[in-house]
Amino acid sequence: MLKSVEDIDTTKKRLRIEIPSDVIEKEIGNSLEKVRQKAKIPGFRPGRAPINLIERRFGKEVEAEVLDKIIPEYYSKALKEAELMPVTTPVFDEKIDFKRNNPINLSLTVEVMPKIENLSYENIKVEDIPVSVDDAEVEDYLKKLQGEKAIYEVSEKEIDTDDLVSFEYVDAKIAGEENAAALKEQISKMGNEILPPDIMEKMIGKKKDDIVEFTTTFNGDCKSKELAGKTIDMKVAIKEIKKKNLPEIDDEFAKDLGFENIPEMKEKIKEKIFAVKKEHIVRIQKAIIVNKILEAHSFEAPETLVRRELESLMMHESLSQREAKETTSIAGSPEEEKVVASRSQEDLEKLQTELKDKALKNVQASLIIDAIGQKEGITVTDDEVNERISLVAQKLSATPEAVKNFYHYKEGSLEGLRHSIYEDKVMDMLLSKAVIEKGE
Repeated sequence: MLKSVEDIDTTKKRLRIEIPSDVIEKEIGNSLEKVRQKAKIPGFRPGRAPINLIERRFGKEVEAEVLDKIIPEYYSKALKEAELMPVTTPVFDEKIDFKRNNPINLSLTVEVMPKIENLSYENIKVEDIPVSVDDAEVEDYLKKLQGEKAIYEVSEKEIDTDDLVSFEYVDAKIAGEENAAALKEQISKMGNEILPPDIMEKMIGKKKDDIVEFTTTFNGDCKSKELAGKTIDMKVAIKEIKKKNLPEIDDEFAKDLGFENIPEMKEKIKEKIFAVKKEHIVRIQKAIIVNKILEAHSFEAPETLVRRELESLMMHESLSQREAKETTSIAGSPEEEKVVASRSQEDLEKLQTELKDKALKNVQASLIIDAIGQKEGITVTDDEVNERISLVAQKLSATPEAVKNFYHYKEGSLEGLRHSIYEDKVMDMLLSKAVIEKGE
């Protein structure tokens, strides 16, 4: 039974629990009897051996099994009685002192969800942000579609940005090495910075069969292990140049995209841009609502949840920086690398501080959304989960089963997706209860 709850702080509690001796002894007795029915003791038929003999042989094992079963049960009862929702597994403050025919007294500390009281979230004022789409935006979108439908064709003209170039390494001398590395013919899309800028600059304006000479130093972490950290004198021969051929934007182009003609295509594009903009505005309005609710409610967030969120943000930031480095900084001297590494180390502490504030706010926002949803009785049905899976599958051009498998592989279950739907429903409800004011 729960003896007391001590507030270490608003999200950390110390529970004192007592398990009565008669309950323990009854569980041990029942378990010993089950063992007796199955145990093979020389000289006795199953179920006929004296209980004291069973206890001498199996008592310690049975006691351990009973404690493993009964302690979690009483811990769960204590949480329910105290109306606490744990965030982490409990930490025992002291070693369990177990003696036969004596009660067990437990003292354990656990992080719990904060209790957010006096929730106020109706009639929050949010500015209405008008949405419009002009012809220039439609034309820009059309050009993007046109670029996606472009094909590359062989050309005898000079190399320019956006050209696809096939070249052959004619000669390569690596400083400090007698033999050059074996370098194969490569394809490089000019302008995408896969190659160092100094190489690309020398290729611009060249024609087929021209020889280009250059010297460059590759980063220590470049994709080619043979070239990593090496300074190389190179000669390359231009083998083939392909230029982008854009299709005409006409009715045929529109039909290829599933439209009857250009006017219908432009109208549908306008509707799509409008929907994307409107969705963006709604996200802004919802963020404003959550910020105002957080400003009106003061509560602490469990340290463990904040730490997990911070780790997630740091991981995301690290991956983003690594990807940016791989795509924009393939070549550079070792000295430049040292400067970048030093600067990154200096900025790390500042970045962690900035992200910790963001992590805290993210956790608090999630907690208050959950609390509001519980108060409103919002739930998520299996049909809603399946509907969301179908939408995701449609966007990814995948099957619903493949999407389910992805979530099970990534998160172990569909609970993360279910909670995302839950938060969306809460936010939709909050926006419906807000007061949308016309802007000036």
